[in-house]
Amino acid sequence: MGFWSRLFGRKKVQEPEEQDWEGLVYEWDNVDFTDDEQRAQYVAVCLEQMADISREMSLLNGEYSRVTAYLTDIEEIEALPDEERDAVNGIAKRMLTFTQERRRYQDKQDRMSDSDYYRMKRQEAEVQEGIDKLKECEDYGALVRQDMKRLDRERSAYAYRKAELDSMLRDLRGITVIFTTALAVCVVMLLVLQLGFGMNTMIGYAIAVITTGIALTVLMVKYTDADKEKRRVERAVNKLILLQNKVKIRYVNNSNLKEYLCIKYGTESASALEDVWTRYQQEKEERKQYAEAEAKLDYYQKQLLSRLSRYNITDPDRWTDRPEALLDKREMVEMRHELILRRQALRKQMDYNSGVAETIRNDIMSVAKRYPDYAAEILAMADRYEDA
Repeated sequence: MGFWSRLFGRKKVQEPEEQDWEGLVYEWDNVDFTDDEQRAQYVAVCLEQMADISREMSLLNGEYSRVTAYLTDIEEIEALPDEERDAVNGIAKRMLTFTQERRRYQDKQDRMSDSDYYRMKRQEAEVQEGIDKLKECEDYGALVRQDMKRLDRERSAYAYRKAELDSMLRDLRGITVIFTTALAVCVVMLLVLQLGFGMNTMIGYAIAVITTGIALTVLMVKYTDADKEKRRVERAVNKLILLQNKVKIRYVNNSNLKEYLCIKYGTESASALEDVWTRYQQEKEERKQYAEAEAKLDYYQKQLLSRLSRYNITDPDRWTDRPEALLDKREMVEMRHELILRRQALRKQMDYNSGVAETIRNDIMSVAKRYPDYAAEILAMADRYEDA
């Protein structure tokens, strides 16, 4: 029963386990590089991935430069001479005094914390964009995960079917040997009966030959069909591998972008950030009634800007909302830590993309070396990509 079920039947495909989608793996052992379509498709997908990485790196470099500039500002402030630093601290102390005076008016029990408020204020111009980006990342990530699971299921199904076909081909070859051996045994027996006992065995010969011929014809047809299907399955697997590599890069970049945005905005999800953003807008309206304290605070903020503008500070405005960071080393350390985390997240993305780009370049060169007859064509495609 087991033999015939393997030969003519199919088993239920098991649900594959979730794979490590962040581990990009290039598999091209089954790609037929002598085939123009497969070769062109493979190189085109690799070059398209390189273009995606180039655009991603351009955005990452810009953000990395801004975060580095903020860290440089901290170093510049900490390196100020004592007299200049005392002047800055004096302004910062007055700012902090009026900030505390303003807070005394804020007697609402569930007010937004100052850390959340000022973080939102620093990022006010980009929070809505951050919410939209986080929502987009979460939605896109869910879609990509569905696609990856679907691709995993398809690849698992193809792998299972290929194993079935390999087993079927082995069985068919075995059955062919069995029928051929049986025919030979029958012929020998008929010869013994004919020559040894003088019996008329022509009908036996006919039956044996016809039966074996029919059986071998059926087996040949099944073997040819199974072999053709196996080739189709292998081509489909090659296409799935190329598609998986492309989707994996997008999945990892999307995951890294989401991680960076969560670090940048100090949140866990788009809904949490949106909740903080809504509370901030309400808080902002309530604080308008404290105009006098705000006016005094504004005056000293301008003083601080004027003072910081004399130094080599890239973004003096950034410090008007953080006078406590100028006065409290712990606050300055926390601020630096946040920027370092952001820069590490960016560096992680940049290193990942650089590594993927290097892998793709090496892979293309390996293909060109392995198939020298097509090296010129492959390198020409790469040159056209670089010139574009």
